This record gives sequence, structure tokens and C-alpha cells, in this order.
Amino acid sequence: MGACECCLTFLSVLLVIFTFPVSLCVCIKIVTEYERAVIFRLGRVKGGARGPGMFFIFPCMDNIIKIDLRTITYDVPPQEILTKDSVTVSVDAVCYFRIYDPVLSVNAVENAHRSAQLLAQTTLRNHLGLRTLAEILSERDEISHNLQANLDEATDRWGIKVERVELKDVRLPVQLQRAMAAEAEASREAKAKVIAAEGEQRASKALKEAADVMSTSGTALQLRYLQTLSNVAAEKNSTIIFPIPIDIISSMARK
Repeated sequence: MGACECCLTFLSVLLVIFTFPVSLCVCIKIVTEYERAVIFRLGRVKGGARGPGMFFIFPCMDNIIKIDLRTITYDVPPQEILTKDSVTVSVDAVCYFRIYDPVLSVNAVENAHRSAQLLAQTTLRNHLGLRTLAEILSERDEISHNLQANLDEATDRWGIKVERVELKDVRLPVQLQRAMAAEAEASREAKAKVIAAEGEQRASKALKEAADVMSTSGTALQLRYLQTLSNVAAEKNSTIIFPIPIDIISSMARK
């Protein structure tokens, strides 16, 4: 401690004594559980961060800065991004971060919160610019994790911890939305036709197998004949014409 600093400290103590108890309103500070106080005495940091609780400062010598340690939510405004496959999309996100080192957040950067917010915007644009539209739409969890890791690494030197980053919305141009809707509709129609064709193929195979079975058994053919008559009789206002019985036709065919 230099001579000048000793003199200023002595004068500050005298000022507190002569103005007691009014000086208590200026010299006693209180910080809450979620805050920390960084004290600068004649331009230098006095120890580490103080708090929570009550502490004493010297008037005219100490400058106090309170830092909030709670998690801060920042809505990244919509960013116009040109994807890797040359599609322009608008993406917005939400970022959760907090200050874990109050002294570093005051000394290392002018405005820790503002710096973290601007870095979140630029990192979002740069990272999504390396992705295709399909990757942005289908790999949102992986993209959020990568953004959180990149931001946390960059803000660590500022005493800031990025806890989470989430993509909120990905807005596509109207023309692209219509094209994707038409493509999805065409894909669904093609899939429906394939399923119908497969069903027809299985049904034809089943009919062929049934025909082969009935061709080898006259009894099965008669049962099928009677079932058909029963189904026709169930219909209202129907006229049924009974042909020659099948067994007579078969006996005539054998002669």
C-alpha cells in the first residue's frame, strides 16, 4: 500500500467517524443470496466477490458493482440465414446463461450480458450456415447441443456459463412451403398406390389358391355356391334365379 493510499484511507476513516452515525447509511451495504458485490478500492479489486450478507466499504475510496448470479433468458431475434443448400430461412432461438465468476465478468468484458447476446446471434448464423435445410429441420437437438458447447467455450473467459440453447422456430419461405407440401402429398399418394397394388397382388394370389382348392373338391365348390346364394338372398328386392344344381352338371359332364 502506497503513501497516497494510506493517506486516503486515513481521511476516509476520519470522515466515517466524524459523520457517524449518518455514515452508516453509506458505508454498510447488503447483497442478497443471488447477488455478489465486486469492490474496487482506488481502481483495484479488493479481494474477491463479496456476499451474500452485509459488509462495510470506505466512502470516496470504494466503488461497488453488484452482479446478479441468476440464470438469464435471452430470446435470440429471428436471424435470416442462408443454408448450405442455398435456402434462406428465418431462425430464432432462446439462450439460457448465468454469471459464475463476478470478478471476471466485470474485468474481462465491458458488458457481459450484451456481449453474450451478440455472440449468440453471430454463432447461430455461422453454425446454421454450414447446415442444409434438411439437417436443420431434422437435427434440432444436435444443433442446439453444438451451439451450447460453442457458446460456452467462447464465454468461459468472461465468467459466463451457457446452460442451454434451444431452437424455437424455423420459418421457411412461402414458395418453399408450398413445394414441400406438394412433394409430401405426391409421396403419400405414391405410397398409397404401392400399398393398394401390394394388396391386389396378395388378394389375387389368395383367389388363385382358393380356386385351385375348389377345383379339386366338388363339395367345396357346392358350399361356395350355397354361400353365394345366401349372400344374394340377404339383399332386399332381389330376384333369384336358381340354375341347375352343380351335382347334376358334374354328373352330366362325366357322361
